[in-house]
Amino acid sequence: MTKTKNHLLENMTFEEFRTWSEEEENPVVLIPLGSQEIQGPVVPMGDFMLARKIAEEVAERSNAVTAPTMPFGYAEYFWSVPGGIALSADSFRGVLRDILDNFLRHGHKRLVILNGHSGNYSLIDQVIRAVRRETGLIIPCINLWRAIPDSVWTEIHGDYGKKAFSHGGDPITSVYMHYFPELTHPEKAKLPDAPLEMAGMPVMGLGGAKFKDVEIGMPVNVDDRCPDGIVNGDPRLSSAEKGEKFAEYLVGFCADFVEHFRSVDPSDPKK
Repeated sequence: MTKTKNHLLENMTFEEFRTWSEEEENPVVLIPLGSQEIQGPVVPMGDFMLARKIAEEVAERSNAVTAPTMPFGYAEYFWSVPGGIALSADSFRGVLRDILDNFLRHGHKRLVILNGHSGNYSLIDQVIRAVRRETGLIIPCINLWRAIPDSVWTEIHGDYGKKAFSHGGDPITSVYMHYFPELTHPEKAKLPDAPLEMAGMPVMGLGGAKFKDVEIGMPVNVDDRCPDGIVNGDPRLSSAEKGEKFAEYLVGFCADFVEHFRSVDPSDPKK
């Protein structure tokens, strides 16, 4: 029986990974990141599962290998909801740097981060800048849910378009319905409630409150805005069919990027 080619590092022996590293031309390792946080009443809290699935499909399509997914992210504004597991900023930076260093010290210089939680990015940026400063290497990061262009939103959601982009809505809700339909509760989908107030001002998103049509930055927690985690959008419009289209776009885009990154020298960013 022919053994299926393995693209998951967690399932490989050290000999298999070493052989792949030596035989693959310009090998690329994917570093998927996610979060464990409130996602509304329709889908589970472990959105890292989506980053893991996308990374697995990207690795298979592009002949990369994906590292195990880091399931916990930096999500301080979700700490007030039971079941969330968030790392401190220092811990997140430290863990990510340790993950990267484990590959760098063995000569892997083509590392690509697939970030499944937008709140991680400010800290990712600090880490990859430190790596460049200290080693000269470029480590790119694809912020998965923000990598979907307006044209794809229009294709999937029609005139509603990118207004469907929301915490508690799409793309995560539809992608969950595609990959893990048995874990979703579409009957609980509803429109978001009116924003709650903080210091006498309506809370806008998860970054602040509105005063005279200007957003004022404030230390907002998700339940200052909406106890159910539906910030905006309309999760009633989510579906497995839409999730399949989102996932197919992201896998194709990321696989194309891996192929491009394989062709360049990450130690010489001017080329």
